[in-house]
Formats: sequence, C-alpha cells, structure tokens
Amino acid sequence: MIHIVFEKANVDILQKVIELDETLEGEIFEIKDDYAVGPIDNLYETEGYQERKNWWKNVLENSVYENELNIVDDKLTIHQITKYLENNENEIVWIWMAQNQHDVCGYYWLISQLKNFQGRVEVLYLNNLPFINEKGLIFYPEHLHEIQASEFLKAKKLARVITPSEFEIDPDEWKKIGTENSGIRILEGGKKIASKSEDYFDKDIMSVITQYFLKLTKILNQIISKSKLNMSDVFLVHRVKILALENKLEIQGDWQKGWKEIEIKKMEKDSSNID
Repeated sequence: MIHIVFEKANVDILQKVIELDETLEGEIFEIKDDYAVGPIDNLYETEGYQERKNWWKNVLENSVYENELNIVDDKLTIHQITKYLENNENEIVWIWMAQNQHDVCGYYWLISQLKNFQGRVEVLYLNNLPFINEKGLIFYPEHLHEIQASEFLKAKKLARVITPSEFEIDPDEWKKIGTENSGIRILEGGKKIASKSEDYFDKDIMSVITQYFLKLTKILNQIISKSKLNMSDVFLVHRVKILALENKLEIQGDWQKGWKEIEIKKMEKDSSNID
C-alpha cells in the first residue's frame, strides 16, 4: 500500500496511525508544493514548471523556508510512485485529503499522472465530516493532522476507488484552473476550486495592521488565527512585501536577519496637498 498526503504534518500523524493499525502499513509519499497559490499554467511542461519555480524563489527569499526550494521535487515523487506501482502490480494507492484548498489542488495536480493505474487508486476525502478532538468535543477538521491518530481508524472506512469518470473529469478541472492561472485558488465546498486574484486576501492582512509598528510574527499570528485564511505564512509575507511596494505599508528592519527583526505599520497618508 502507498499513502499520499499533501503536508509534512500529515506524514507524521499517518505514521502514528500505522503504528495503531498495521493493516495500513505502507510507504508514505508527500506532495510538497502548495498548488493553491502561484502560477500553474502548463505546469507539466518545462516552461511552466520553471516559471513556477522562479515564482517560489522570489516568494521564499529571506524566509525561514528559503533553503527548502531545492528539496521540493514533486515530479521526482511522482516518478517514484509510478515506478513502484509498475514493479508491484498488486499494490494500491490511498490519497488522503482534508477539506482545504491545499489538499484539493494537490489532488487535481496529481490525479492525471496516476491514470494508468485506474482501479488501484483510492481516495479518502474527509469532506465536512465530524471527528472527536482531544477534549472529547465534536469538530470538523480542515487538515488531516488535526485529527487524533485513534480517530483515523474510523476514517479508513471511507476509502473508495476513484472512478473512470473521475479520471476523465478531474484532469479537465485542473486544465481549467491552470488556464485561469490566477494567483490564488480557494475551496468553495466539495472539490470546487475558485480562482481569485493574488490580492484576494489583502483586506484581511490590512485589517490587523495598525498605524503603529508591530512585529511581523505577531501580525502573522493574528491574521492566521482571526481570519482563518488557510494560507501559508510565507505567502502572507509575500503579500506584505507587495503591499509595501504599493506604498500601503511601511516596513522597518533587516529581512536578511529573519522575520523576527521585521516590524510593520500602515503607511501614513500624504497630507502635503491638504489646505
């Protein structure tokens, strides 16, 4: 059995699940890129792939993730998966997804590349399903790693084979999204992805920034916790830099010394033309 997930934290929780249920024993592969942001047009070709890599290089500059760019190679991961399946004809694939645009966009990017293995690819989409948290309360997880390992034992019953029609329709959905090539993709429910411009969340960013300098790390915590954007911190920082270039924010500090050294406030309006 092969397991495919879309976040590093999901790898960790799935390893704990396998310790509880050895019938799930198998290799875990992580699709590392976040296909919910950035350019994705013509991504299976060299030109589109390089455009995306250059975009990420710019976004990750001076971030804590800058050195991770060279270890994100989903094309190699797909090669490893397909080779394994070719050499082991009785093996199956389980694709694990939670209800967020990161997982669903990763699924759309992935699915056409597994078309030769129809009948051996199953999906577990935990879409709008209740689970019990550590306090014994019911909640609806947006990420797999939010679920307790013991609760995953119930989730495995949801595995179903991806149908031939899905192998036809879902790659077409990815083509449509790729042609739109927007800066952001959000999940509107089910597997419906909507394309939005890259500035779509700027209003949420501006809403927590004041006229006084605040630490970037504090601002990120407020944005993520209050607005529940389901956007990565590195993408939010990228937008902060863009807003500064547009003279909407003022930044002080040295980016090369890390995010902890950066402070941000709203740009004061120019009153020079006021009588």
